Amino acid sequence: MDAAARTWLAPAKINLALHVTGRRADGYHLLESLVVFTRFGDRVEIEPADADRFSVSGRYATSVPIDDSNLVVKAREALRRQAGQQRTPPVAIRLEKNLPVASGVGGGSSDAAAVLQGLVRTWGLDIGEAELSRIGLTLGADVPMCLAAKPLVARGVGDELSLVPDFPALALVLVNPGVAVSTPDVFNALEKRDNEGLPPLPRAFDFHSVRNWLEITRNDLEPAAQAIQPPIGRALSLLNRAGSGFSRMSGSGATCFGLFETGNVAKRAAAEIRSREPEWFVAATRSIASEGADGQN
Repeated sequence: MDAAARTWLAPAKINLALHVTGRRADGYHLLESLVVFTRFGDRVEIEPADADRFSVSGRYATSVPIDDSNLVVKAREALRRQAGQQRTPPVAIRLEKNLPVASGVGGGSSDAAAVLQGLVRTWGLDIGEAELSRIGLTLGADVPMCLAAKPLVARGVGDELSLVPDFPALALVLVNPGVAVSTPDVFNALEKRDNEGLPPLPRAFDFHSVRNWLEITRNDLEPAAQAIQPPIGRALSLLNRAGSGFSRMSGSGATCFGLFETGNVAKRAAAEIRSREPEWFVAATRSIASEGADGQN
């Protein structure tokens, strides 16, 4: 067992494009989504302890339950059930909650994924990626992709994953206007559920090819979310005003992203938006590139 306290990043999950392509008989929606993960996110610290403990700090700590309903606790217990009580002694888990809650960037799922990966190391378990992904799926449809945390296309209910090779790091600004959006409400408000899937990806990736590809894609949840929470429209407007090359809502909202050509331009844009809306969540960051891909854009 790893005796030292260690920290894992729980990155924000950004749906660059999200097409709703159908609905299963059980009510789950079928999706096709190009997803990236950012270097900004929550942080999870784990260390051995005399009894299980879970605590939360950070800007959004007050929005997070610390009882058994939290996905962090559910992840710990799911892994414990799989590995057995003897091999999974007590741990202290501290979550630094930097991402807004229920905001379309997969915060809770990413936290759960970081905990699963961190506990495998801390407890010294021999559990491979496929098995960890299976455990993750029992916690939520987004957890397997958060375990991957690399550029990917997700299909089905979000559980059929294809990694995208050679995808570069992108300079992004994330903006959340401080409103919560209920995912079920957004899906219930959809007028059409059998939309076309994603177009073929570009043959080569750079800022321009990604932006041009995004122009012919959609987030099918955006119109419904914006009708429920009009401030989403203002977030997109401020991103465009700050020089975003492409702006869109992520997931079911309300977090929006802007794509920028360089990290410095993104930082200046974030500062401009922050000056107009100091109470909003605004973060300039970079996405995590594919393995072996150029980290610059």
